[in-house]
Amino acid sequence: HLYLPKNLNVRVLVGVTGSVAALKLPVLVSELLQLSGVDVRVITTEHAKHFYNPSDVSVKIYTDKDEWELWTDRSDPVLHIELRRWADLLIIAPLDANTLGKIASGICDNLLTCVVRAWDTSRPLLFCPAMNTAMWLHPITAQQVSRLKEFGYVEIPCISKKLVCGDEGKGAMAEVSTIISAVRQYLPKSDESSQKT
Repeated sequence: HLYLPKNLNVRVLVGVTGSVAALKLPVLVSELLQLSGVDVRVITTEHAKHFYNPSDVSVKIYTDKDEWELWTDRSDPVLHIELRRWADLLIIAPLDANTLGKIASGICDNLLTCVVRAWDTSRPLLFCPAMNTAMWLHPITAQQVSRLKEFGYVEIPCISKKLVCGDEGKGAMAEVSTIISAVRQYLPKSDESSQKT
């Protein structure tokens, strides 16, 4: 694992995409903020907005609109590059089937996929797939997940449960507690003893 520098706040960027599991965003952000010395910002896709209420999220949420409003002149900052520079760790939770396919193919047509395309691969990128079981079982999914791992990204595997659509099977996003444990592995070691309760 790549451990991040000691004695500095660790800056965690959370990408959220259009899966029903996006409704867990407020809880995920709240749990991340419980970790000692962690700053959090969120990038949302347009479709993800359908599943959570921004007023339940206590940190800055960036949207595609922000990218274009920030950049009006040639010398203005480019938001996806600014966010890439800011973040020590990127976690995409949930990563829906559509965005998985985009990232695997190098497509960058929104703020989140532009950040991923510009990502410094020496920094951790964790992804949490989430989709309907039938989509998860499509043969292209395993190829795309494998591609992301070849890029050096870390999968937090999806789990089996009864999905919102009524289907039972694999495809649900990992539990928030599992995601927090995965993030904790990348924090400075002193975090174990100084956690906020």
